Amino acid sequence: MSTLFRRRSLAAYVYGHVLNSHKVHTSTAPLLQETGLYGFNHLKTPKGFQRFVEDAIERSNELVTFISGMPSAPEIIGAMDEISDTVCSVIDSAELCRATHPDREFVEEASEASLRINEYIHHLNTNHCLYMAVVKAEQDSHLLNEEAQRVAHHLRLDLEKAGIHLPSEQLDRANQLNMEIVQLCREFNENIINDPGHMDIFPASHIPKKLHHLARPIYRTTSGAFGGSAWSMTNMKEKGFRLPTDPNTLSSILQWVSDAEIRKTAYIQGNSAPLGNLGVLDKLIAARHEFAQIMGHSSYADLAVHSSMASSPDIVLSFLLEMSEIVRPRADEEFKTIWNFKREKSGQLYGDLEPWDETYFTAIMKSAVYDLDSSVVASFFPLSQCLEGLKVLAESLFGVTFHHIPLAPGESWHPDVIKVALHHPDEGDLGYLYLDLKSRKNKHPVCAHFAIKGGRRLSETDYQLPIVALVCNFLGSKPASLLNHWEVETLFHEFGHALHSLLSRTDYQHFSGTRVVIDFAETPSNLFQYYAWDFRILKTFARHYSTGDVIPEDLVKSIRGAKDMFSGTELQRQIFYALIDQKLFGEEASSIRDTASIVAELKRQHTSWKHVDGTHWHTRFGHLASYGAGYYSYLYAKCFAATIWQKICEEDPLSLAAGSAIRHKFLQHGGAKDPGDILNDLAGKGILNSRYGGIVPDITSLSHEMELKN
Repeated sequence: MSTLFRRRSLAAYVYGHVLNSHKVHTSTAPLLQETGLYGFNHLKTPKGFQRFVEDAIERSNELVTFISGMPSAPEIIGAMDEISDTVCSVIDSAELCRATHPDREFVEEASEASLRINEYIHHLNTNHCLYMAVVKAEQDSHLLNEEAQRVAHHLRLDLEKAGIHLPSEQLDRANQLNMEIVQLCREFNENIINDPGHMDIFPASHIPKKLHHLARPIYRTTSGAFGGSAWSMTNMKEKGFRLPTDPNTLSSILQWVSDAEIRKTAYIQGNSAPLGNLGVLDKLIAARHEFAQIMGHSSYADLAVHSSMASSPDIVLSFLLEMSEIVRPRADEEFKTIWNFKREKSGQLYGDLEPWDETYFTAIMKSAVYDLDSSVVASFFPLSQCLEGLKVLAESLFGVTFHHIPLAPGESWHPDVIKVALHHPDEGDLGYLYLDLKSRKNKHPVCAHFAIKGGRRLSETDYQLPIVALVCNFLGSKPASLLNHWEVETLFHEFGHALHSLLSRTDYQHFSGTRVVIDFAETPSNLFQYYAWDFRILKTFARHYSTGDVIPEDLVKSIRGAKDMFSGTELQRQIFYALIDQKLFGEEASSIRDTASIVAELKRQHTSWKHVDGTHWHTRFGHLASYGAGYYSYLYAKCFAATIWQKICEEDPLSLAAGSAIRHKFLQHGGAKDPGDILNDLAGKGILNSRYGGIVPDITSLSHEMELKN
C-alpha cells in the first residue's frame, strides 16, 4: 500500500566483536553517557515508546500547523519531509524492536507504539490542509530544485492514493480498511511464527543424528515384552522426537531423512500450517480489494503496481508468463533428471516423483557430481571472516572502511550487537550500521535491513547521516560460528540493502536509500549476491576456521556448479510465487473463496511438480502480507542485477571504477531519480524495455547466465 509517510524496511539475514583489530579504527572517545535504544533517549525503558510516539505526534502537529499557513514551496517540502522523518523513526524503531528485542515488555510496548503511530499516519494522509499545501508546492515547482519537484509530485500522488480526494464517508471507510489491513498483515505474520506445525516420529532412530538438535525428545507407552515361560504384556517407554515444521527445519528434514514416509509427513504437515491463515488471508484479500476499489482501481494489484516501473498488472503478468515459458523446457528437463535418478536409486521403475523427494534427491545428486560436503564448505566461512568479506567489498569498491563504534549504555538490545561507522577518508563518516546476525530464542526469524534513520540534508553544511540495522538469524555451527554458503549469500544480499541506505545522499528522507518503487528496491541486494559466488572475492576472506587456508578454487567451482544444477527449477518456483501473489490480489479477488485451489491450479500450470491435495503452502508465505502484489520485484531485480553484473562488474568486480559507477550512478540517488533513468545511466541500453507504457527488464543477460533459450 502506498502512503505518504511510508516505511521501506526490507523485508527480502554480527556477532560479538568479530572485526579484526588491525583493520578497525576504534574510537578513543571518553565514557559514553547512557542513552536509549538506537541512541534515542526516550527508549531507555519499555514505557519510553509511549513518550516517543507522543513527542513524534506533537512535533508533527507543530509542522502541520506551520504548513497550513501556506509558506513557500521549499518550506512546505522541507516541513513535510521532517514529518516523514519523525514518524518513520518511530515506526522503524518499533519494528526493529519487535523483531529483535529479548525483553517481552519492550516488544509489547513497541507493538503498541507501531499501531498508534500508524493510526496517526492515516490521519496525516487524509489531512486536506497538507494536501492543498503540497498541491501549491507542486504548482510552484519553479521555486524547487529537481529533487524537491519530484518529492512534491510524489507526495501529491501518495496523498491521493490514501484517499484524500474521496467524499468523507468513503474516506472514513478507507481509513478503517487501512487499519484493518495493517492488523491482518501483522496477524498473518505472527501466525507463521507462532504456529509452524510439528510432527512426532517414532522410534527416534528414524531421525539422523545431525537433526537431533532441532528436535525435542518425546516418549510413548508401548506394550510387548517376553517374560518367564509365557508371553506377557508389560508397558515400555519408547523414545521419539517431536520436530517443528517451520521452513528451516522442514528443509533439513526433507534433505537428510531417507525414509520417504517421514519426508511425506513432514512435507504435508509443514505445508498445512498455519491453518488459521487461510481465514486471515481471505479477510486480507477482501479488505485490500475493497480499499483498491474505493481508490478507483480495479484491483489491489492495480493499485499496488500503478506507481511502479511496471505500471500495471497486465505488464507484470506478461513478463511473468514470458519468463514461465522460457524457463519451462529447462525446468522440465531437470525434473526428468531427478525422476530418473530416483528410479535408479530406489530400483522402482514406475514410481512417481513426489514434491517431498526434490530436496532429498537433488542434495544427493549435487554431492555426487561435485563431491560436496556441506560441513567442509562451511569450514571456510566462519562469521568473522565473512564480515571481513563485507569490509573487502566496501573498501575495494567505494574506498570506505568500517570503524568500530562503542555502544553507549542502553543503546544496544543484546550483547551480540555491534555498531560500525562506514567511513570515507575524504568525506568522513557516511552512516552507521548495527549488526545483529546470530539466531537466539524469541528473536523473529527474519533476515532484513531496517532503516532507523534515513539520510537527509539539514542545511548547506549539515547532513543527517543514515542509521540502519542489518538483522539475520544465523545458527552458526560450531566451532567458530560457521555459516552455510546460502547464509553467506544472504549476508551479502542484506549488505546490498544496507549499502543502498548508507551510500545514498538524497536531500530528502522521503527518497533516502531503499525508499524507492517496489520493483527497483531489490536490485542492489541481488547485485551483491554475485559477490558471494565469485572466487576472486571469496579468496580474499574465505579461510578455514582452524588452518587459515584460503578456500580452494575447485571447491568454489563445485559450489557454483551445484547451484546451477537445478537453477531452472528454482527460477520456475520464483515465477510461481509471483504469479500466486498477482492472482490473489488481482481483479478476481472479490470472488476468491478458496485460495488453496487457485494455488494448486497455478502450480499445475506453471511448474513441473504436482500439487499435494490438502496442503496450502501459501499460508506461510509472508510476502503476501508485506509485498502484496509486489513479489514480482525479485524477478525484476534478478534480471537487472544480471545485466549490471555482466556489464559493470564481471570483468573486474573489485575495481574502484565499478564501485564508482555503482555508487555515483545508482546507490547515491535512492529514489530521487527515476529508476529507469538510473538503470539506463548505469548500464546503458539493454537493461530494460518499454512495454505498453510500462517497463520490464531485458532478460538477455539472465538468459545467457542460465543458458536459457529466449
